[in-house]
Amino acid sequence: MVRVGLTVERLVEGGAELADEIGFEHLTGAALARKFGVKLASLYSHLKNLDDLKSQIALLALRQLADATAQAMAGRAGKDALIALANAHRDYALRCPGRFTAARHPLSPEMAAASAGPQLAQLMRAVLHGYAVPESEQVHAIRFLGGFFMGYITLTSSSAFAHSAPDADVSWQRCLDALDTSLRQWPATPPLPTGNH
Repeated sequence: MVRVGLTVERLVEGGAELADEIGFEHLTGAALARKFGVKLASLYSHLKNLDDLKSQIALLALRQLADATAQAMAGRAGKDALIALANAHRDYALRCPGRFTAARHPLSPEMAAASAGPQLAQLMRAVLHGYAVPESEQVHAIRFLGGFFMGYITLTSSSAFAHSAPDADVSWQRCLDALDTSLRQWPATPPLPTGNH
């Protein structure tokens, strides 16, 4: 019998909270069942399996990250928009570490297309428009930004920079200056290779 008040939405929100507490990689159906005080079978009256739960948390995380990023970037352009984009990612990771990890959980092509992932990509493209990065180069620039955000945030959260000066926040600001310079001087699109004659 399904526990009264137990819904997919409550389970996903509860799973997201638990992921922030114990780490997304440690999230299990049994742990979530304990959180709600129900038997494991009760969860699967609402969710297909653990991957379904993790995918739903990923969708929630992507929505929340996209909303926070859009709000931070509103009315900004150029370097101001870049800094807002970067700080929105970093702030979300600090506030919701398990969900930030969840946002990278592999999704089916259908779920990925219907997620807020494309909205996040569009927000990055909006930043790039302020730098006149050619459309043909934007996918590379988006990966460049995403790679930096993910790498720096992941290293910071694991205290990789905690044992040396200056503080990681200082380096974060300097790296954002370097990103701004890189985008302003984005290399020209290389010519297409020509066939052998």
